[in-house]
Amino acid sequence: MGTLPAAPCLLLLLAGAAGLGRARFSFPLRVSPPAAPANGSGSSRQQAPPGEADGLALASEPGAAVSFLAMVENLQGDSGRGYYLEMLIGTPPQKLNILVDTGSSNFAVAGAPNPDVTSYFNTEESSTYKSQGTDVTVRYTQGSWTGVLGTDVITIPKGINGTYTINIATILESENFFLPGVKWHGILGLAYDALAKPSSSVETFFDSLVSQAKIPNVFSLQMCGAGMPVSGSGTYGGSLVMGGIEPNLYKGDIWYTPIKEEWYYQVEILKLEVGGQNLNLDCREYNADKAIVDSGTTLLRLPQKVFNAVVEAIVSTSLIQAFSSGFWTGSQLACWDKTETPWSLFPKLSIYLRDENSSRSFRITILPQLYIQPILGIGQNLECYRFGISSSSSALVIGATVMEGFYVIFDRAQKRVGFAVSKCTEVGGSPVSEIEGPFTTADIASNCVATMTLHEPMLWIISYALMSLCGIILLVLIILLLLPPRCQHRFTDNDVVNDESSLVRHRWK
Repeated sequence: MGTLPAAPCLLLLLAGAAGLGRARFSFPLRVSPPAAPANGSGSSRQQAPPGEADGLALASEPGAAVSFLAMVENLQGDSGRGYYLEMLIGTPPQKLNILVDTGSSNFAVAGAPNPDVTSYFNTEESSTYKSQGTDVTVRYTQGSWTGVLGTDVITIPKGINGTYTINIATILESENFFLPGVKWHGILGLAYDALAKPSSSVETFFDSLVSQAKIPNVFSLQMCGAGMPVSGSGTYGGSLVMGGIEPNLYKGDIWYTPIKEEWYYQVEILKLEVGGQNLNLDCREYNADKAIVDSGTTLLRLPQKVFNAVVEAIVSTSLIQAFSSGFWTGSQLACWDKTETPWSLFPKLSIYLRDENSSRSFRITILPQLYIQPILGIGQNLECYRFGISSSSSALVIGATVMEGFYVIFDRAQKRVGFAVSKCTEVGGSPVSEIEGPFTTADIASNCVATMTLHEPMLWIISYALMSLCGIILLVLIILLLLPPRCQHRFTDNDVVNDESSLVRHRWK
């Protein structure tokens, strides 16, 4: 266990508001008005020539029907406010910014004035809008909205060329969904149709794009806010490449892990290391409920038992022992003099993912610059930071805290998620993420994911079935109760009357 350096940095713990849920990019900590923001080897290394990547497309020439170079830097935002894409909706086109979210499946935009959004989609001004007349409600871990399903045409100025007809929900009411200061006006759910509301029959945005634009069923995402203040006024951007992979956005090799089930982008976590030391938990603890890759979640979220083990390991290996528990739970900030940087005081964090070859794994590693996150300056001399990891009541969520270190490929055609070191992931000129492998899985269970996973759609099916059964039973009871007296049995002293029939008879006397 280390000790505080002899000439310690100035350390303040400031109370703030916790932001621990599946944040729709809320501001987890508020302490004052924000100031202006200042190679491995192995079988998983996948790189194929253009046109020979088993359903993947690599960069096209500029000016072609699909030019991935045109999609570079088509996102704005940061991990605190979200990464959003400019989109034109309707006829004539209305320009809106849309949050990119790989953890949900509905495409929805503000459809009425809202004090927290600067623009909304006015369906009455679009000649191509068609309402489906179906109400839809979507609830997130934090926030919810209710709207109406319809269809309209969209174009993406820095995306796939052309105009496409897409299912779109217009948000008429919301709670804790749109937040003060956000610069987006809707959400682009990029997960599978199993999560679509009100049912999986609603074709998702990306499925429509693949079908109509004839692009490969793959997209890739680069988020470039690493090391930047998460609630500052600047935007740092990134890239959403629809239809394939842009080699200019990453370096080294791409490592792939299988998608376990197609609802969320569910993957299999094998183990975690803090400062190179294995947490030594059963691998099923990491996949309790599920482990997913979700750009719509601000932090790295860990099941409670895993979170406690990670915090304990960080405390025991860091050079700072005097932290209040509020820093780890997200209710307090840690502040240093601006001449100091705290990152050298904390260990690396590694996540091991199962390789496509199930007997092997690879690890993605984030340095403290990604999980000890600057928030804002206090006065002229202080810089404050939050803990970019939180506890979860269920799933392990690889959110923006981790994703900002990597170029992430969602290869739906091959049912796999790929990771490569992002070219924009540097803080102070040094990379803050790493990928290494392969490693053997001989000491790990052959399956770390629970075999019985009740998806949200399955839970809906079960609930509807139970409600239908209850309805049938109730209908039968009502019919029996309303039968004319002559159709009812005349009981004698010798009749055996059970409690249930007695109760029914006496109720209608």
